[in-house]
Amino acid sequence: MMFAAGQKEMQRMDQYTMENLGLPGVVLMENAGARVVEEIISSAKMERSRVVILAGGGNNGGDGFVIARRLFDIGLEPVLCLLVPPEKLKGDAKIHFDVYVNRGFSFLRGWEGEDSELVDELAKADIIVDAILGTGVKGAVREPFAGIISMVNSFHGEKTIISVDIPSGVESDTGKVEGEAIKATKTITFVFPKKGFFLQEGPQYVGEWAAVDISVPPSIVNELGLDMPQVLTEKLARAQVPARLQHGHKGTFGHAVVIGGSRSYVGAPVYTAKAVLHCGAGLVTLAVPECIYPMAATQNPESLLLPLPDIDGHFSETAIAELRPRLQQFDCIAIGPGMSRFHNGENWMKNLFSALGDQTVVVDADALYLLREQLDIVKSYKGNVIFTPHPGEMALLTGKSIKEIEKDRIGTACSFAKEYGIFLLLKGHRSVIASPDGSIYINPLGHDALGKGGSGDVLTGLITSFLAQGAKPLEAALAASYLHAKSGEEKAKELSRYGVMPLDLIEAIKHQLNY
Repeated sequence: MMFAAGQKEMQRMDQYTMENLGLPGVVLMENAGARVVEEIISSAKMERSRVVILAGGGNNGGDGFVIARRLFDIGLEPVLCLLVPPEKLKGDAKIHFDVYVNRGFSFLRGWEGEDSELVDELAKADIIVDAILGTGVKGAVREPFAGIISMVNSFHGEKTIISVDIPSGVESDTGKVEGEAIKATKTITFVFPKKGFFLQEGPQYVGEWAAVDISVPPSIVNELGLDMPQVLTEKLARAQVPARLQHGHKGTFGHAVVIGGSRSYVGAPVYTAKAVLHCGAGLVTLAVPECIYPMAATQNPESLLLPLPDIDGHFSETAIAELRPRLQQFDCIAIGPGMSRFHNGENWMKNLFSALGDQTVVVDADALYLLREQLDIVKSYKGNVIFTPHPGEMALLTGKSIKEIEKDRIGTACSFAKEYGIFLLLKGHRSVIASPDGSIYINPLGHDALGKGGSGDVLTGLITSFLAQGAKPLEAALAASYLHAKSGEEKAKELSRYGVMPLDLIEAIKHQLNY
């Protein structure tokens, strides 16, 4: 398992390793530096790459001393720039600095403010190693570090910038950046990625990341009873995809219904229904207002169509009466794509839930809006419910501002899922999946290729498809979230991040399922 760690959790793991397992901190620091050197070698574009290491005064700087020494040992001639006077070094960092000096290696006296020399060295570098501040940052970075970070960032895109453990200036627990922070090409982190990699501004600074082993056993998480979010990996996500029976038929793979659409939003429910079928479900019924039935049928002939009574381009009250006797034939239900907001819609949603049995229900888009002031309906529902809000919809559901939601995505998702007994997929640049039992997962994938109308409707269809095929709610949410994001990234390589459309996503997901 891979977890997202906070600063305190990592401190406890390090302390346990040192005190209970007997592995000294100075050895952990040696291991950390060694792993970073391995990554530097793999990142080097030429055999004699010039490397500049910027080292602060804490343990992060200690890692930098190890990195510099080991680079000398493999035949390179790195430049170590110490950013604090040597007398301020202490503990394991001082030990490794002394070893470095005792080996006869030189260093730049970066604390003396000779910026011109440092700028010159950075300009000549192929690789810049950020070992300045580490995970202890809180608030804005002060001078002289802020100026040095700004100097490094001026080479962003031109040089390979490798951050050690976390980009300096990024808060480890929150991803918050106040002022300056290193914009890394790649971050080499220890044991587990940090929560800040996935929250607030963090993803803008981390770049690619790799979590490396420094001899702190991951099993310590269970031994200490640490409560940390789990990071979705490809192996974990694919393990949640429902198995495909070779002798199966359309009845084997489930029948889902998508209830949505309105005069102004025809495409959304069509994308959802297409995703349901194209991702493996046996049958899908698309229930739409009568006014858009001809368009929906033309665009989606592979679906069964159920036109329902409408008024002013939206479902009418009598639509529930027509749905009621049919609902039990469906294995799962998706509500909301393209449904939009309409007069007396809140009462319509209440009546719809009263007509359901105990099927799993996926609630998306304006169905969330229509439930925002009557969430007790969901709380008392007999079946499982999955909500898939984006931050704006989450703000409506909680009464918070979008800024408040984004400031605490993990806490918000966890508390809401627990309170209402639902599964929650909080969409965003790094989606968060929460279950009623308090478990939290973070999807590390996804970028702006998904930032287009219809992408979320495809995700709803993917979740619904897996549910119809027998997946449990958490399994469906995890697999769908990961494969949806992965598909967006892969399709963007072919079409560009500008040009990925919802139907492109569906096509890409089919290829992702071919493994």
